[in-house]
Amino acid sequence: MKTNSFAMLVATWFGCGRSPAAPGSAGSAAAIAIGALLVRYAGFTPWHFLVMAALLVLPAVWAAGVAARAAGVEDPGFVVVDEVLGQWIALAGARALNWKSFLAAFVLFRLFDIWKPPPVRQLERLPGGIGINADDAMAGVYAAVVLAVIGGLL
Repeated sequence: MKTNSFAMLVATWFGCGRSPAAPGSAGSAAAIAIGALLVRYAGFTPWHFLVMAALLVLPAVWAAGVAARAAGVEDPGFVVVDEVLGQWIALAGARALNWKSFLAAFVLFRLFDIWKPPPVRQLERLPGGIGINADDAMAGVYAAVVLAVIGGLL
């Protein structure tokens, strides 16, 4: 099967998914780094990250589905665009965007993504690129809610 290079580029989030150790954390860290740059140089607010996540949904589902079919695996570890999606959803819950909220968003998202409380685990059972992305989106929602609640402490 011929692999779509652009789909693989998006699915691995421009190579982050090829990290030899913890590719999911590498994808999340890349999303945070991009976020920090956008806040500093483009004046992004939490709302902007929700818009960015919404814009990423369709390309993420497509790219993850293409990559999974090419690899012959339901949810390949090298696909990390879903981590970017979930991480940006998490950032949308911050009241202020600073180093503390970026760190909290990273830790909370990774916690919910690894722990997979209901319905996160159930969402990953959806087919193809939808399932690959839906569980991370829900983990991002959980992280966003916690960030919104503790926002005054950050």
